[in-house]
Order: sequence, then C-alpha cells, then structure tokens
Amino acid sequence: MSIIQIVDEQLGRIASPNRFYNYNRANWRFLLVSYMGGEDYQRYQLLTRYQLETDMEYGQRLQQTPLHNHCKSVINVYNSFLFQEKPERDLGTLEGLPETEQFLEDADLDGRDLDAFMKEVSTWASVFGHCWVLMAKPDIGAITKADEQAVGVRPYATILSPLVVIDWRWERDTTGRYELVYVKYVEEINGSVQTVKEWTVDTITTHEVNYDTREELAETVVPNQLGFIPLVICYNQKSLVRGFGVSAIQDIAKTQQFIYNQLSEVEQAIRLDNHPSLVKTNETMASAGAGSIVAMPENLDPGLKPYLLETTGAQIDGIYKAIEHGTAAIDLMANTGSVRASGQKLLSGVAMATEFQLLNAKLAEMAGNLEDAETEMWKIFAMYQARDWTGTVKYQDSYGIQDKNAEYTKLQVAKASATSPDVLAMIDRKLIELLAEDLSIEAAGPSLDEAELKREVSNYNVDEVEPSAAGPATVDEYGNIKVSTQPTGKTTLNAPNLRMTTAGAGRNAGSPT
Repeated sequence: MSIIQIVDEQLGRIASPNRFYNYNRANWRFLLVSYMGGEDYQRYQLLTRYQLETDMEYGQRLQQTPLHNHCKSVINVYNSFLFQEKPERDLGTLEGLPETEQFLEDADLDGRDLDAFMKEVSTWASVFGHCWVLMAKPDIGAITKADEQAVGVRPYATILSPLVVIDWRWERDTTGRYELVYVKYVEEINGSVQTVKEWTVDTITTHEVNYDTREELAETVVPNQLGFIPLVICYNQKSLVRGFGVSAIQDIAKTQQFIYNQLSEVEQAIRLDNHPSLVKTNETMASAGAGSIVAMPENLDPGLKPYLLETTGAQIDGIYKAIEHGTAAIDLMANTGSVRASGQKLLSGVAMATEFQLLNAKLAEMAGNLEDAETEMWKIFAMYQARDWTGTVKYQDSYGIQDKNAEYTKLQVAKASATSPDVLAMIDRKLIELLAEDLSIEAAGPSLDEAELKREVSNYNVDEVEPSAAGPATVDEYGNIKVSTQPTGKTTLNAPNLRMTTAGAGRNAGSPT
C-alpha cells in the first residue's frame, strides 16, 4: 500500500460518517434551508426547471420568486407558547454556587442565559427532529476548586446539530439501559482545516486535518475523567430509531416548496399576460417595450404577419386557490389554523376547541422533552461540581389556548338573552375574568376599591319581606357587603359568590342569607 493510500485511509477514518448519517444528511440539509429561507433557499434551487430553460433564465426566476416561510412561522408559534412562562428550577445542592449563577446568566459562554439557550435548543430540535447538547468544562490542570474559580473555569453548554455529529454508537449496559459509548463530531471548520473530536468513555481525541494538503496536522489524546460522554440529546418527538427524532416541519417543508413553485408560476403567468410573446419571421424586425416598431419586408406573405400569443390569465386564479389549499394544509398539519389565521376562518366552536386541544398536546410533548434534556444537563453539571443532583426542572405542561374574542362574543349574546339575576351575575363574573385574568370578584377581596364593589352590588336586586325594613347596602374596609335590616326584617341579596354579612338585632343578624 502506498503512502498516499495510507494517508487517504487515515483521513477517511477520521472524518467518515456512519451509514445513518449518510442516509439522513440530504434530508437534514433540506430541513435546514427550509427553515432558514432567504438566500440559502435560493441557492438550494428548489424551483422545478422548465424544459429548454437556460441557466441564466433559471437564475433570474430564482431571484424573482418570493418565499412564504411557513416553517419558521410555525416554529416561532411553538416557541412563543413553550416559553411564555419561564421554567421552574429547584437546583437543590447547586443552589447559590457561583458557577451555577454564572451558568444561568451565560450558559454557552457566548452571552446567552439558560432560557435563551434552551429556546434555541427547542428551535433546532423542531427543525431536525433532535439536536445534541455538549456539556463541557476546560481542563486547565487546576488542583483545587479555588484555582478553577480564580480563572473562571466552569461547565458550559454547546449545541451540536445533527449535521456535525457524524458518528455515534450506543451499547446496553448490565442494567439494560442504553449508554452512549462513542461519538464523533466536527468541532470547527477553518477554511480547509477541520477539527474533529472523538469521545469514548475513556478518552477524548482531537484531530486537526487539512483536506487541501491531505495531511493530519495534529492529534491529541486526553483521558475522559468523567467516565461517560457528556452529551445530551433533545428530541422534538421521538422516533422508532434511537438517536433520531421526528421533525416538526418534515411535511410542512414539502408543502412550502410546493407553494414556492406555485408563486413562481404566478409571477410567470402575470409576466406573460402583460408581455405576450411575439411570433414573427426572421426577416421581420421588431423591438421590445411599449410603443415598439415592427418592420416587415415589403414582399412578406400576408399569412406570415407577426401576431401575439395572448393568454386569458384565468389560470392565475387556479394557482392562487392551490396556494390557499397548501397554506390550509400546513395549518392543519401544525394545528395552528386559528393561531396563524390572517383572515376570518369559518370554524365552528367545536372545531376550534379540538384544534386547540391538539396543539396543547403537541406543545406538552415538546415541553416534556425539553424538561428531560435540561434535567440531564443539570445532572452532568452537578458531576462536574462533584455533587449529587437533587433538584427538579419543571416546564409548563398545559397551555390554556382560547379565542378570547369568540368567548367574549358568546358571553355578550348570553347576557342579552338572560333574564335570571343569578345567570346575569355569573356572566358578569366570567366577563371580568376574561377581560382581566388576574382579577376576579371572589379572589380580589380588598384589592377592589369601595366604589368598584358598590358598582358590582348595584347590578343585583335586594328582595325584601318588608320594604321599610331594609337599609342601604354598604361595603366595609375589608371588601365585605353589608345590608342593614330592622329587627323584624329579612333580606336576601341575589349576588352569588360574593361575601355578605347582615347587621341588625333580629334573629338573622350576622348570618348570610
């Protein structure tokens, strides 16, 4: 075997991916450009070529075709719900440590706090179906913890997309649990020089390879003192294959590409309708543009006179209907029809409630996967600090999604048709809770001032056995409604769910009725 063959074999071993990576790489690239959009989407050339279309004509069509980026829109909707409330973290034995506070404020040594970091983890997990998080800590040869704190060494997190993790292997241990025993990923690309890292449970090997000169520049091997690989995999949705997730935009990206091609057809149809093609002989001289002159030979056969290939433009309406159908299909797949609606949608209350329930279930699954991933991150963080993880991480597991405008309209219609004071009181209560979710009549207590409570009381009727026996309704300093009565009087206040006391010398004094 020649020297060149040996070098090629070594380089192939260093940077060669496994067969699962080779099989999924093209699909991951497609999902990435579908999310990124813009110039990356144009360069991927996802428009269908016409017959006999030149490279210049195809390039112009790529530049002129707009992209409706539904993939990014859907993922942004998911993240807006997932992170509308911050996760609850009980850090246990890690609470109060300087390294913990630094990690919460700057998780990746790039200025992002942990919440922002986990939001990006959620984004890339949604795009690819899963992503990796490496929990690393520089080894500076420090002897004591004080030495590490003096130079600011602490654990940090790094996101690795499936496109850079090129090889991995799991093995089942004696307890039956699968453990990651080998992983290889591209850490950095600097021109023609690539830095590739290989992790095992015993060693960490770093290769620096120059692919232009076909040589390995450096190789360093250090022991893995942890005894395991500090990589955490975060799924969007787990698949049947270990280490692979199901992307949130797998089917949406294909439909987005369909809409992208239809928008190109719209542009071409409008251009052809406004600027129809001119059919002429080679001898006929014609120029382009408005008011152009056509010069025909004097002896030209009348049957060869130039003419225009005009179109009716009716096909444009059909293309727009196809685009609307594709957009509706995306909303159906993502369960975001009511959330992303730009116009009025004819959905029944049952249909909207069902869609909200499906979206809630999808978000709860994604939040659960994020919760599991962050818990594993904290476990590794605690091992770096030589402590046991005793804390908990809790993401929101229920998302109260409702159409407030529709709810408000229903309550208004119900109030207009109701006659019972009890029903009216209940509707008023629901309206207050809907318009200000943090304010309710029962829970507010003294936070409602006396004038507001008096206005509430004025909406209810006071039924009296003896009209002259009942005094005025008042509100004391604690927010309680008081109705004073004469000794022989009995008063009933139709104000459900409101606190009430009565004052007087009769047998009902001080007891609610």
